[in-house]
Amino acid sequence: MDILPAIDIRNGRAVRLKQGERARETVYHEDPVRLAEQFVADGARWIHVVDLDRAFGDGENRAAIARLTEQVGRMVRIELSGGIRSMETLQEVAALPVARFVLGTALVADPEFVPRAVAEVGAERLVAGLDARDGKIAIRGWVESTDQSLDEVARRVISQGIQTIIYTDVARDGMMTGPDVAGAVRLSALGARVIASGGVASLEDLIRVRDAGLAGVIVGRAIYEGRFTVKEAVGLSA
Repeated sequence: MDILPAIDIRNGRAVRLKQGERARETVYHEDPVRLAEQFVADGARWIHVVDLDRAFGDGENRAAIARLTEQVGRMVRIELSGGIRSMETLQEVAALPVARFVLGTALVADPEFVPRAVAEVGAERLVAGLDARDGKIAIRGWVESTDQSLDEVARRVISQGIQTIIYTDVARDGMMTGPDVAGAVRLSALGARVIASGGVASLEDLIRVRDAGLAGVIVGRAIYEGRFTVKEAVGLSA
């Protein structure tokens, strides 16, 4: 099981949102690069980085992400998410020392983008970010809901070559109420490696994810607020 501490970047700072809402933002660090370096020092093997401004479509954090990836991208594997919705953007980020890229909105807005992306960078470097609210996919930084079901989109992207899925129950994100392990297990039965995201509050939550046989878990607010450390989390991942 991979432990992926999250760094969500908005206006150049590391923040966390509750249920993806911009008005419910907490700033946890002024410099995402220093935060990434601390995660590496604490034993992180992966870091999940999100450009929230690009995800919302109202800006980007290109400079901060370039600095972060250049500084730690050869010491830890980076998974980059947020607003990768065109081949031009994918080619831009693919030039960075990043292990994987997360596709979200593009999976729904342009279903044929997936096979083109697989051909461009390879299936092993792509992840489907499936964010759901009441079983329906949410897009564009979760500000828009769709009528497409989670399972429907999951089956399609797997058939198009995606091997790894990040599943987030939007209602749980940032709320520390525990991840939807059962929902993640259901998706894994479709044939993908599934990473659980949203709601992690304790080491017990990580144990539940591990014991369910899931591929990994993304952790944010629980680390920032001292519920447990990156070192403790990584220690449970074997």
